[in-house]
Amino acid sequence: MKPKKAPKDYTEKFHSSDEPLTIEMQPIGVVYSPFKERFAAPRQPDLHAPATATIELHRGSNFEQALSDLDSFSHIWVIYWMHLNQGWNPTVMPPRGSEVRRGLFSTRAPHRPNSIGLSVVKLNRVHKRTLYIEGLDMLDGTPVLDIKPYLPYADAVPDASHGWLDPDAPFLFSASDLKRE
Repeated sequence: MKPKKAPKDYTEKFHSSDEPLTIEMQPIGVVYSPFKERFAAPRQPDLHAPATATIELHRGSNFEQALSDLDSFSHIWVIYWMHLNQGWNPTVMPPRGSEVRRGLFSTRAPHRPNSIGLSVVKLNRVHKRTLYIEGLDMLDGTPVLDIKPYLPYADAVPDASHGWLDPDAPFLFSASDLKRE
């Protein structure tokens, strides 16, 4: 019997470097949405009258095969780049549930150090490289970085806390509320 090798530590170089890691990503597609400007897009999708849109994946990367079996899921996560955002603040005035500034990372404010967005949307169908979705909050032209299936057993946490938000507060926004951030 061969002696067992000691496990390799592949992460040490990331902890010992004084220089921040540079990450490069390429979009896999683009969102075609009815929302043409930031204040028109809902902060959280409207559950009563959800908007519909498409995601068109780019040609030449065999995404047709990568989409195989995705249509068996009712919802997907879309990871995207909030391409129109510029700059960020460490504290923000959220549009719901707060009369005081909150730490950015305790909110869903869109202006972040890295403009990465994450949305769960309903997947209506897939045709070739096009995904037909609804219930989105992404702007027209939003670059898509990745797509993953929504898994209820892993993605829903029934006993999660609401943090500083009042869980009984009505979930309503006005146009002026949306401009508070």
